Amino acid sequence: MKWILLVTVLTAANSVSAQEADTVEDYSMYGEAELAGGAKRFCTSKVFDLSPNKLISVGYDFQSGYQVDLGAVGNVAPQGINNQNNYGLRIAANAPVISKTNVLLNLGATYWENFYSFGNGAAHPLAQSLQAYGLRTMGINFTLFKPFNEVNFLIVNGSADLNGNYSFENFQSLNTAKISATAIYGWKKHDRLQYGFGLARTYRIGELNYLPVFLYNYTFPSRKWGVEALFPARANLRRTYNSRTLAFFGYELEGNSYLMRNRGNEFATGINNLELRRSELRIRFTFERSIKDFLWFSLQAGLRYNMRFNVDDKEFFRGFGDQPYLFENTLTNALYVNFSVNLVSP
Repeated sequence: MKWILLVTVLTAANSVSAQEADTVEDYSMYGEAELAGGAKRFCTSKVFDLSPNKLISVGYDFQSGYQVDLGAVGNVAPQGINNQNNYGLRIAANAPVISKTNVLLNLGATYWENFYSFGNGAAHPLAQSLQAYGLRTMGINFTLFKPFNEVNFLIVNGSADLNGNYSFENFQSLNTAKISATAIYGWKKHDRLQYGFGLARTYRIGELNYLPVFLYNYTFPSRKWGVEALFPARANLRRTYNSRTLAFFGYELEGNSYLMRNRGNEFATGINNLELRRSELRIRFTFERSIKDFLWFSLQAGLRYNMRFNVDDKEFFRGFGDQPYLFENTLTNALYVNFSVNLVSP
């Protein structure tokens, strides 16, 4: 099934280019709510010319080679090793289940995988585990948009992600799911501007933390340029060529905490259920174009800047404390490319 999906993506890549495969916490993507005759008026969830909502997305992510320096753990000495590349599928689906003038609700699901290629020189237990099993993320999410009147609205987003070095044959407990949530209270001043302030419980920095967030979506009067941002998670400057062609320049902070079980006895006896705190900043260009009707293609390329790749001996809330990690690792930066085929909403 994985290779069938990959061939589908590669085939589409030879014909066109166009749109970003990013669905987690995408608060600007929910459809227009239409006014019912004689009913109370409510603001809609979008401003002019926002990138379209992806209902189904099938993509492939690839990182070029880079140097990895792994820290000492137990009786294992630190090791410097080259990772030849990272690669993996990224699949997402979203569907509106309630679409009314006074409430919008979307439900979604995601599957991401990330495989590592260290070659025959992987002696460190973390490198052996990453090469043998890779990392997987599987999750469900929802986004609720609740307008109160023509100006004010509330957005609530929640997700549960199962992250780790598991496989479908050797699954990990659902009790290890990481829960993220965001709530934003906002204002829609007119059809080209909406903004809001809120609070997020997030793993984007690699470990659990609570951060303030700022939503800002703006389309300039010419409607050729715009901004789509949810700080600090991401921000993009948008260029609209026409209704079928868009381009972006910006960044996204991507990360999570992964359960690293001692599946093949890579780690020392007695060391199990470690947490890999992975976080990276992606600075990128994105080009989006409609292939036909609601079928879009996305091509994204840029720099992956490592923020965190350290290991804890258990799951806990560090906050802004200075508790030491079990061992720390560093990754040099790498170029990356991401392409996907997307079915978007009308």
